[in-house]
Amino acid sequence: MTDFAERGSRNAGDLGRTTIADGVVAKIAYLAAGDVAGVHALGSGLARSVGALRKRVPGGGTTTTHGVKVEVGEKQAAVDLDIIVEYGEVIPQVGKAVRENVISAVERMTGLEVVEVNIAVSDVRLPEEEEAETERVV
Repeated sequence: MTDFAERGSRNAGDLGRTTIADGVVAKIAYLAAGDVAGVHALGSGLARSVGALRKRVPGGGTTTTHGVKVEVGEKQAAVDLDIIVEYGEVIPQVGKAVRENVISAVERMTGLEVVEVNIAVSDVRLPEEEEAETERVV
């Protein structure tokens, strides 16, 4: 084989590294979990309040991933989620759907193997709570 042919057959993966920040995986997991039917919100009430406050402060950031913690290694990731479920939903089924959606999204978008997705259900959203919030806003 000529020198040119050997150079042309190099594997592009050998030419450098791609690293993925924890924040990237956290955003993917946050959006994937929030897309599941039955999930009202992510994070505890306090975490959501702090996140809303941070959005209002100049330089405080525009995107928050409250309720999501990740550990990212070179080839694997682990995700911890704190969710609030809508009243009437079957919590184990919502948890399973969240886990499957997060694993699928993170693995598809990053190529990392998701080794675990731990879910803590911190609250249940009652229908009366929505009515009370609507009345306060008006």
